[in-house]
Amino acid sequence: MTPFWKLSAAGFAATAITYGPARMGFGLFLPQFKSEFEISTQTGGLVSSLGFLGFFMGLLISQAMTNRRGPRLSIMAGLLAATVGMGAVAAAPNLAILSLGVLLAMSSAGFSWAPFNNVIHRKVEDGARPAALSLVSTGTALGIAAAGAAALLLGIGGISWRLCWAAFAIASALALLGNWMALREVAGTPQAGPAQQWRQLLQASAMPLLGIGLSYGVTSAIYISFAADRIAQAGGVSGLPASTSGSLVFICYGLFGLLGLLTGRLKEVLGLPWLLRLLMLSCALSLGLLALMPTSSVGVVASAGLQGIYVMMMSAVLAFWSERLFPALPSLSFTIVLLAVAAGSVLGPAAAGLASDALGGSPAFLGTAAIAAATAIAFRSRHIRERPEAD
Repeated sequence: MTPFWKLSAAGFAATAITYGPARMGFGLFLPQFKSEFEISTQTGGLVSSLGFLGFFMGLLISQAMTNRRGPRLSIMAGLLAATVGMGAVAAAPNLAILSLGVLLAMSSAGFSWAPFNNVIHRKVEDGARPAALSLVSTGTALGIAAAGAAALLLGIGGISWRLCWAAFAIASALALLGNWMALREVAGTPQAGPAQQWRQLLQASAMPLLGIGLSYGVTSAIYISFAADRIAQAGGVSGLPASTSGSLVFICYGLFGLLGLLTGRLKEVLGLPWLLRLLMLSCALSLGLLALMPTSSVGVVASAGLQGIYVMMMSAVLAFWSERLFPALPSLSFTIVLLAVAAGSVLGPAAAGLASDALGGSPAFLGTAAIAAATAIAFRSRHIRERPEAD
């Protein structure tokens, strides 16, 4: 198998697990967790923010690991955290163990994605890198769709959510084994990482990229944390059992997210500034639909589809953009972007959970839609710098 296919497949599996059930699973099962552990929406928001804090810390630890020992150790650590964390959730007897499991599971996303920028930059030829990065990022889409489908089947069959999380943990263990075998060639190949490299990245040309990342983190985290709960609180989608309504969101989210494979082509047709504006407006519309039409099957499918497209295409855009701005620092530059995303992800669910308990789900989602729309309006073409930094 060529390095392109071997590493793309390994990255696809890693992101499918870590950005699929490990990162999205808490929001997918929030209605069940609220019932099982007797928690409020505000508490659910705090647990979700704790998980995203784990994501933030995972990014920092991952970069240190990559600098010292190469990317393979970080990817292995992430998949191990996902396996242990999802196993802990499956067996959780109380809120404390549930929160610890969510923290570990969601931290795996911080460990496992950015190092693949490093791996692909080193092992895949230049012309094939965008395709490889798209395949890695799109693993998220199938991971989310598969998690939603598993929840749907278990909901229809009346099987406990704990069995679903146990299955997620087993799938993560298999991905861990596959990546351990695929990445043997990049073991023990560290990357130089002096402190001044961090300062090199924090320059004016990177600020628009980080601002988009922050907004993306806030809006996407609120959606994945509370979309299923918003529908459940409204009574579920008309014509579907209440226990399966949230699954519909994540299935559509993941399947429509496969359109992320077209990101590079759309960038060539529209240009990066217009693609970014359209993606932020799609996010705003997605959130608005869920705020106003949470029981409509058409509204929910459209909302989930738009959000899936937004998340998958935006993640690919951020990977392309950071790699082009700083080609000599592929892993570190993407880590900086993901730190901005993670910061927004920590702030968003906690604030939205508080707002939802105080004002209701609809105002919380409309307020989040306003953030996405304001980002699109504030963005200017001159903020984009597509040419790589001079060496």
